[in-house]
Amino acid sequence: MLFEVWAPAAETVTLHLPPGRTRPMGRSSARRGWWQAEEPAADGARYGFSLDGGPVLPDPRSRRQPDGPEGPSAVVDHDAFRWRHPWRGLPLPGAVLYELHVGTFTPEGTFDAAVARLPHLAALGVTHVELMPVCPFPGTHGWGYDGVALWAVHEPYGGPEGLKRFVDAAHGHGLGVVLDVVHNHLGPSGNHLPAFGPYFTDRYRTPWGAAVNLDGPGSDDVRAHLIGSALAFLRDYQLDGLRLDAVHALADSRAEHFLAELSAAVDALAAHTGRPLFLVAESDLNDPRTTAPRTAHGHGVHAQWNDDFHHALHTALAGESHGYYEDFAREPLDALAKTLTGAFFHDGTYSTFRGRRHGRPVHPGTTATPAHRFLAYAQTHDQVGNRARGERLAALAPPGLLACAAALVLLGPGTPMLFMGEEWGARTPWQYFTDHPDPELAEAVRRGRRREFAAHGWAAEEVPDPQDPATRARSCLDWDEPAEPPHDRLLAWHRSLATLRHAHPVLAHTQLGAAGVEHRERPDGTRWLLLRNGPLYVAVNLSPGRTAEIPLPSPHAVLLTAWQPQGTRLGGDGVLRLPPESAAVLR
Repeated sequence: MLFEVWAPAAETVTLHLPPGRTRPMGRSSARRGWWQAEEPAADGARYGFSLDGGPVLPDPRSRRQPDGPEGPSAVVDHDAFRWRHPWRGLPLPGAVLYELHVGTFTPEGTFDAAVARLPHLAALGVTHVELMPVCPFPGTHGWGYDGVALWAVHEPYGGPEGLKRFVDAAHGHGLGVVLDVVHNHLGPSGNHLPAFGPYFTDRYRTPWGAAVNLDGPGSDDVRAHLIGSALAFLRDYQLDGLRLDAVHALADSRAEHFLAELSAAVDALAAHTGRPLFLVAESDLNDPRTTAPRTAHGHGVHAQWNDDFHHALHTALAGESHGYYEDFAREPLDALAKTLTGAFFHDGTYSTFRGRRHGRPVHPGTTATPAHRFLAYAQTHDQVGNRARGERLAALAPPGLLACAAALVLLGPGTPMLFMGEEWGARTPWQYFTDHPDPELAEAVRRGRRREFAAHGWAAEEVPDPQDPATRARSCLDWDEPAEPPHDRLLAWHRSLATLRHAHPVLAHTQLGAAGVEHRERPDGTRWLLLRNGPLYVAVNLSPGRTAEIPLPSPHAVLLTAWQPQGTRLGGDGVLRLPPESAAVLR
C-alpha cells in the first residue's frame, strides 16, 4: 500500500505501523512537499506519521479514526464493501430535502438506528436525506461542526462502514443522501494539521478561529485537500450531494474562487460516474454569483440555503422582531412575497442588523434563473439550535400556522427542506450540545454560550449547559409523538403536500419570478397570502381569530385544506373563505 502525506517544511517523515514498525518516507519526485512510502497494510491497520522525530500524529487524509481524532489512523479498503442497491442518483430539481442529525434522530444516535426510521422518510415523500456533519470530532455527542478529519467518519455513529450501510439502505428506499461538510474551519481539539503544513492563515479570521489558507503560499495543496475530501465522500460513499457550511467564511482572493474550482471538480465527477451530483451552499452574502454558472463568471454551486425566506416566514408566523428579524418584521407579508418571487429580501437594501446595505438582486438576464437553486424552509438546525433554549417553531406557533408554513415551503417555488421532526410538529427542543473531553475547552464553551445570551437578557441558569448529557438527551426526537394528536394530523398534512408536489413535476422547473403572490393585512387583524405557483394556488390565513375572504382570479377546485377544513368554503362569487390559521391548496 502506498502511504502519502504533505509536509513541505519537514526534514524527515517516518511512517509508524504496529506493532512498532517504522519506515522512513522518501520525498516524492512528482509532487513538491509530498512524502511517500510503500508498505503492506490490510484494512483496519493502524498507522501514523512523525515529522522530524516528533510525536506520532494521525494522517491528515485519514479515512478512519477508530480511537477518535487524537488516536492513530486506520486503513480503509473502500472496495471491500458490497453495495446491495444499484444507484443512478437523484438530481436536485424536484428534490424535497430532510435535514437530519444522526446523534439525535434516534436515542441510540447511530447510523444503524437511523436506518430503522428510513421507511418513515420514504412514506413522508422526501427525496433526499441531508446528514449534518459526520466527520470525527472530540467526544461522542456534538453538532459535528468542530470536526478535524475531513476524510473520515465519526466512529460513535458507526464509522465508514456504518455510513455506507445507511446510504445503501437509503438507496433501497429510493432516497438520495446529501452530506453537510465544513471547509471553513476545523475544530480546536484534535486538529494537528498545522504541524504538517500551512493549512491555516493568520491573514483572515473566522468566528470559529483560524481561517483556512485558500489563497496564500501552499494553498494549492490545501485546496486539493478540501476538494479531494469532497470528491471522496461523493465517490466512495455514493452520496448524491454536499451541503457546504458557511461559504461566506471562505476567504479567497484568487482569480478562481475555491467554490468555482470545487464545483468544476464535482461536475467532472458527475460526468465520469453518470450520476447527477450537486452542491448546496450555506451563504450569508446574498450574492447571486454563488449559484450563477461558471460560464457566467459565477461559482457554479448548484443551489444555496435561503435564510431570507426563513426570516420572512418566521416573522409572519411567530411575530419575532429581534436581531436579524427586525427588517423582516416591519412588513412581514411584503417580505414573504418578495422572497417567494425574488429569493433575497436584502438585495442591496439596508440591513439594520448589519448596519449597512446587504446583498444583490438575482438578475436573470437573458437566461432565466431556476427557482430550485434556492432552498426554502421554515426550520433548520441553525435557526432552532442557535436559540437560547433551542425551541422549535411548534413551541412558538399553533398547529394551524405550522400547516400554513408547510404549504408555503412544500408547494413554493424553491427547493423544499424540512428539519427532522418538523413534519409532525415535534415538541422536543433541539439545543446546542457538546462533549469535549478537554475540561478547559468544555468550560470555555459553557461560559461562551452563556455570555452570548447574557447580552440579550438571559440569565446563566436559563441557558442549557452544552456539556450536560441531559442537553443532548432533550434534543432527541420522541418517536411516540407522530401517532398522537395533533402531531398525527400534521404528519398527514405534510405527506399530502409532498405527494401533491411530486404529482406536479412542473413545480421543479419554476423560474425565479414566475410565481405570483397577493396578500392583504386589514385593520381588523385579518392577514392572508395567496401564492400562485404553476397550476397550483396556496392560500394561507395567518389570522388568529378571523375568517379571511380571498378573491381568486378564476374558478378553482379545492384540493387540500388544513387546519379547519370544515370551515373552508369556495363560493360561486370566486371568493375563498378560509378559517383562522388555516391553509388551502387549489387547482
